[in-house]
Parts: sequence; structure tokens; C-alpha cells
Amino acid sequence: MGFADFLSDAGLSMLNGWLTTRTYIVGYGPSQADVASFKGLKEQPNPAKYPNAYRWYKHISSYESEFSSLAGDPSKAYTTYGPEKNEATLNPKDALSAANAEEEEDDDLFGSDEEEDAEAVRIREENLAAYKKKKEGKTKPAAKSIVTLDVKPWDDETDMKELESNLRRIEIDGLTWGASKLVPLAFGIKKLQVNLVVEDEKVSVDDLQTQIEADEDHVQSTDVAAMQKL
Repeated sequence: MGFADFLSDAGLSMLNGWLTTRTYIVGYGPSQADVASFKGLKEQPNPAKYPNAYRWYKHISSYESEFSSLAGDPSKAYTTYGPEKNEATLNPKDALSAANAEEEEDDDLFGSDEEEDAEAVRIREENLAAYKKKKEGKTKPAAKSIVTLDVKPWDDETDMKELESNLRRIEIDGLTWGASKLVPLAFGIKKLQVNLVVEDEKVSVDDLQTQIEADEDHVQSTDVAAMQKL
């Protein structure tokens, strides 16, 4: 079982035939099987004589800086991969046709799950697990909005410092209070205009207004003066 010596025409023909319908030596992604086979070649295959092997060689060479991190067993020799039947004893002229004939026995271009060898299954699962872990590690930034609230007192005798102090005591996960200022209304009455940042999934602006308006001794009403996504 496995590839023949890549230093011979028979070995290169077998590799070329094996790669007729494959992008990688095993599975659906680069692995240590490709690394071992790549290193087993003393030079890139002749593109005219071995076009499939040449295509694969150029593709795998782009992963050279990642060889040590690819999935699979780095201790395995390249001769442990390849056709079930070793065509090393065939002459160079017949090696390519023998390897191609083995490929044609599969009705499915990519091979059925039942016929897929254990090494290919293992490498595919490792690649999928690594991809899933990498994807899960990317935390999507929380959607946030900046809001400007107008907080209106009952009259000009309302203690605005105490009103603001009560307002800023409200603590909600995802709420950040910002700058504020007093804005004249009429008859000496001033409203408190305050900026805040909220995480959209954690903070309901309506509920926040309800909490602020619960300070009935100071607050007459609240309004959203402006809101925009960050």
C-alpha cells in the first residue's frame, strides 16, 4: 500500500494519477500527508509530463510556512499514503494508467463516506474543529447607540443637582453615562440634557426613561432628543 519512490518515473506517475481527481493527498485540506509527499520530491514535477503532480506541488508550496501547524501525523512517511495497491512494481509506462484506473472505480468523484480511509476522516475532523474554534474565538462587537435624553423638572425650584445625582445612580449592565448640561426652557426653568451610550441588546431606552421618571419629586418627563448607532 502507498506511493512508490518519487525518485522514479513510476513513483511520479503514480502520484500524478492519484492527483487526477484530488487537490490534496488525503481529505479536503492541506495536511501532513501533503507535507511528507512534498518533501519526498527532490524537485518540482515536470509540468508537461506530470501536470497533476505539478499543479499540486505549486499549491502545497504556498503552505510551506505553515507546514508544522497542518493537521495530521508528521512522523508518517509519504509511502504510507496513496493507492491501496502499490504500483511500484509496474513499469513507468503503465504506472499512470494503473493509478487512473483505480480512480475510475469510484462513481463519486470525491469518494463515498464508506470508502474514505480513516486518516482522511481524522484530518477532515481536525480541520473542521480548528475552523470552528477559530470562528468561535471571534467575538462580534456589541451593537451600541449614543442617546441624548432631555430630562424636564417640575419647575424652576427643582434642585437640578439632586435630580442629576439621582439619575446617575441608575446602573444597568451596558449603560454608560456621558456628559450633561442644563438647557434653558422658559420662565427660568432649565432641563437637564444628558448623553449616554447603551448596548442595544442589554438596555431598553424606554425602560431607562421609566426608571428616571420614577424620581417623581424632581422629574416631570423625559424625551429622547437624539439617537444614533455607533
